Order: sequence, then structure tokens, then C-alpha cells
Amino acid sequence: MIKNSSTTYLKTESFRQESTPEEKLKLFVHYAGKIANETKLDLLLKLMADLGRDLVVADRCTLWIYDKEANELWARVAHGIEAIRIPADLGVVGHVVKTREPYLTNNTYEDQYFNPRVDQKTCYRSKSLLALPLFDNEGEVIGVYQAVNKITTEGAFTSKDIEHLMLAASYSANALINAMLMEEIEKTQKEIVFLMGQIGESRSKETAEHIRRVTEVSKLMATLYGMSQEEVELIKMASPMHDIGKIAIPDTILNKPGKLTEEEYATVQKHTVIGYQLLKNSPRKILKASAIIAHQHHEKWNGKGYPRGLKGEEIHPFGRICAIADVFDALISERCYKPAWSLQQVFSLFEKEKGEHFDPHMTQLFLDNFDSFVAIIKDGQA
Repeated sequence: MIKNSSTTYLKTESFRQESTPEEKLKLFVHYAGKIANETKLDLLLKLMADLGRDLVVADRCTLWIYDKEANELWARVAHGIEAIRIPADLGVVGHVVKTREPYLTNNTYEDQYFNPRVDQKTCYRSKSLLALPLFDNEGEVIGVYQAVNKITTEGAFTSKDIEHLMLAASYSANALINAMLMEEIEKTQKEIVFLMGQIGESRSKETAEHIRRVTEVSKLMATLYGMSQEEVELIKMASPMHDIGKIAIPDTILNKPGKLTEEEYATVQKHTVIGYQLLKNSPRKILKASAIIAHQHHEKWNGKGYPRGLKGEEIHPFGRICAIADVFDALISERCYKPAWSLQQVFSLFEKEKGEHFDPHMTQLFLDNFDSFVAIIKDGQA
């Protein structure tokens, strides 16, 4: 059903003229290549929102994704609002999910399906609203394309706007499905990497919390070091695998409460090479980064680490960062072979090892932000 109520509200937007057919065609040409080639879900949603807004001359456009399992609609990329989740049966978008039909209203606050909750959260006044369902290749609803507030002088959406937005939806649908699939694959990879990391640590009676703490310390260290957001996320995803090679080290050595013999210590050192060999041939960015970290997180700035005795910037930044994170958590936490160190002992150790064991610049950043790193450990131990 298409509802097109009359409207008497005061128009305050900056008005635009309705686009001509030629202008709409240019819009499609402008966005076509970008949408077809974009695989990142957030960026694709932004492109679709921009296309929809410009195509129907709306003030805002939102792509709602339907989470069938949770029975929710979520939007984390939209004009003028932050990430938000709502019940899938709420408001006009919920009505569209239920009926699987387009819907428009030009008098929202008198519309039976409109729910003002989102307006209340965002301090925005919706006046006219157009929404239509998005379908996957099997005809299942995967989301809702929504445009809000027509900003022509008439201020009212029409059936033509539905046609134009449906055209944008049909053109973008496959790209959206592929981007959602890619995001799901990435999430699965992250879970697998984390679980594999837990397997490695469980051999030496470490916990999942050690993995999480090393992950968060590495992420903060990478951020302070000035890495790009992509690199920060990559080291966050890869660092759980730093000790995966321990799966091949005997329990009698890993869990020995006393000091290791030289022969036992040499066996433990092999976990860096074993981890690297397990991961090095993968073409996946996460696992390639994990291979680097597994191989290099015991190298030392002064060249006295293992397994290759790399020195200074011969060590990859990921390896240098994870070295700090791993040692920090090991010192500040109780282990089978030692009690937890005091904060002052830990701070003093890193001061002493700056430029010896650890990258001097990274170490200074660590010391300058010591309280923030301690908070990560304490949160993980709570």
C-alpha cells in the first residue's frame, strides 16, 4: 500500500529542484562504478545512502539491515544519525519488512505506522518518509531503503520517487549482498583466529583473557604509534595468534613450575618458527600478519632475541608491538612459574629495556601512557 497524505507543515529546508531525467542518469553513471567495485559494507552503505538521497531529492537517506535472528533492524551508516538498532516490527520500516511492500507518507506524525522514537533520539523532525524493502537473490528481505523529508518546494514524495529508489535498490542489491557476505567471512576469520590463539595459550595454562589483553594492548600501542586504522585493526585481529606454535611444545615443558634447562628453553623457542610455518603460506591478510607476529614477537631491538636475532627496524612493527604487549601482560599477571610483578617493577623493567629489548620510541609511548595500558590489564583480570 502507498499512502500519500496531504501536508501542512512549515518548510524550513534549503529547497532543491526536482532532478531532470538527464540529471538522474548522470547520478547513476556517477555512482555505478563506485557501487559495483566497493566491497566494504560501511562504505557501500554510504554510497547507497548518497545515491538514494540525491536521486529522490531527500534530506536524508538510511539503509536499514534486517537482522532476522535478533528480529532487529540496524543502521550504522546514515545521514545525520549514529549507529542505531530498533525492533524489526517498529515504525514504517518495520511495516515494510512485514508487508514486503513500498510505503510512503507525507505527514509522518499523523501516520498510523510512524514511530517518533528515532526522531526523539536524533532531535530530528521527520515530515515525509519513503521506504521500500531490499531483497536477496532468494526473495528474502535483507533490509529497508529509506528516504526522509523531500526537499523540493512541494515537499512530498510521489510514486515516481518509489520507482527511482527501487531502481537504485535493484542496481545495488548484488553489491550489498556481496559486501554483507564479505563482512560475515571477515567476522568468521576473526573468530577462528581468536579460537586458534586460545588453543595455543591453553597448552601453557593461559586463559582467553590473556589473548584479549594482548589484543587490546597491541591495538592501543599501534594507535599511539600512528598506524593507519586498517593497520590497527589488522594487528588487533592477528595478535591472538602470537603463541600458536605452542601447540607443538610438550606440556611438561610449558607447564614446568621451575626454571627451564637450556635444552628445554631451546625447545620452547621453537614455537616462534612452528607458528610461522603454520601460517606463512596463507594469502589472507590476517594470517599473513599473524605469521609475522608469531615469528618475531620474541626478537629484541638489540639483536639478542630469537629465532633469527633480528635487530632494530629489521623487526616488523607488528612484532615490536606484540613484544611489548606480551611481556607486559606476562609480568603483570600471575603465572605458574612466578607471582605477578608490582606496577613499579614493571615500569622500571620497561625503562631499563628501552632500546635494548624493546623499540625505544614505542617503549616511550608505552611509558607515557602507562596508566591506560594498566587499565586494559586490570579490566581483563576483573
